[in-house]
Amino acid sequence: MGNAQATRATGTFDVKLNPLQHYDTTPDSKLARLSIDKQFHGDLEATSKGEMLSAGTSIKNSAGYVAIERVSGTLNGRAGSFVLQHTGTMNRGAPTLSVTVVPDSGTGQLSGLTGTLAIIVAPDGTHSYVFDYTLPASS
Repeated sequence: MGNAQATRATGTFDVKLNPLQHYDTTPDSKLARLSIDKQFHGDLEATSKGEMLSAGTSIKNSAGYVAIERVSGTLNGRAGSFVLQHTGTMNRGAPTLSVTVVPDSGTGQLSGLTGTLAIIVAPDGTHSYVFDYTLPASS
């Protein structure tokens, strides 16, 4: 693993979330299921498609979500795809979020990709990312 190189990728992304059919149709259920469509710009030029499951609560600003999205495009010029796994909670307004590359999900020139992605939402609603990743040295 000594020939792997750690790199940081940054940029912005646009996201569209749309409701999907719920499995739990109980009237008081606070569960939701959403489709994810993203367009990444910057060091990661890619699109993604995925699904999110979320849970609201009776307490304002407390919720949780999990998501899986498949990202396809180029990362600093290397073409391929990979899968991101999200786990997030909001505890009365205090957020925690982990977005991690699913092990061995990289394809093409992104085979062997590992890393974590941070999502930053600016006050104006602009979404950006900081992706700290490692790839095996190009062969």
